[in-house]
Amino acid sequence: MRRWQLWFGVLVSAGFLYLALRGLHLGDLWLVVRAANYWWLIPGVAVYFLAVWARTWRWHFLLRPLQKVPLQRLFPIVAIGYMGNNIYPARAGEVLRAYILRRKDGIPFTASFATILVERVFDGVVMLLFVFVNLPELARLTAESGFVGSIQQLALIGTAAFVGVLLVFLLAAMFPRRTMSVVAWFIARIVPQAWRSRVEPIAARFLDGLTSLRSPRDALMVFITSVVVWLLETGKYWFVMHAFPFKVSFFALMLMNGIVNLATTIPSAPGYVGTFDAPGIALLVAYGVPQALAAGYTLVLHAALWLPITLLGAWYMTRESLSWASVQAEVGREATPPGGTVAPSP
Repeated sequence: MRRWQLWFGVLVSAGFLYLALRGLHLGDLWLVVRAANYWWLIPGVAVYFLAVWARTWRWHFLLRPLQKVPLQRLFPIVAIGYMGNNIYPARAGEVLRAYILRRKDGIPFTASFATILVERVFDGVVMLLFVFVNLPELARLTAESGFVGSIQQLALIGTAAFVGVLLVFLLAAMFPRRTMSVVAWFIARIVPQAWRSRVEPIAARFLDGLTSLRSPRDALMVFITSVVVWLLETGKYWFVMHAFPFKVSFFALMLMNGIVNLATTIPSAPGYVGTFDAPGIALLVAYGVPQALAAGYTLVLHAALWLPITLLGAWYMTRESLSWASVQAEVGREATPPGGTVAPSP
């Protein structure tokens, strides 16, 4: 029962994989995968690592109010984080990033974790921007597919969620004293007495992590960097497409990038199995790409996004002599109230 989150994610992934592959003849899929020109993965992976470097610079920029951490020291931490997201449940790589940064540079865990949440919110906003900018592309999709309505509904729900959180973060950053007084009021009425002495400093450090959003110029810089990150990642989609005998526009791939990454926010098995693949295949099929070809491309793209950064992150994590069990144990000890006991790791 302690692993219910993992098993729930596995069930979700299984459901999405069923939707992605139903009606598909595996023999046709194998023919597509075998005939692909995998040399195109080389520039695709290179562009993806440029995107990872841009992500590193963005995090460096967000961390500046807390501490200036050199890019060359942040890049391995970012790689470890994305490796963790790929192989551990519940996006545990975000916890790994904050933990390693505190261990190596002394930045409070909660403050650095706040900057990671800011990244995720900006990523969501850019994904929605990709969807809205490419709404004209929806006119090219077949009405019978039902995909047009699904995208519009997903975009509306996502807009409400991500823009709402972003506004909360911006207001909290601009009015830290008032925000802290509101947080203290809630802590006094909701949090048990034994926890209050720890929760209040955690909330204050979290607000410290939002400091970069106090400047409109800095917030704009983070937004622009996020756009660059996702355009580079779409470039990988474009290069990998050339390994297969079909063509869609770069704008269609931007739309695909936005949709599949919004879908990966749904809890699933580690590595976003199914939640990445099902919407990607469905979108390409709606563009008229044969199902076997769409499935072969999407599965190879997913593997090319997953494998290189996972191997690099695992190498960096081994070099740091880290294990996920030790990270869980230490984070669990910090989350235990005075006089409490540490819950066993799942």
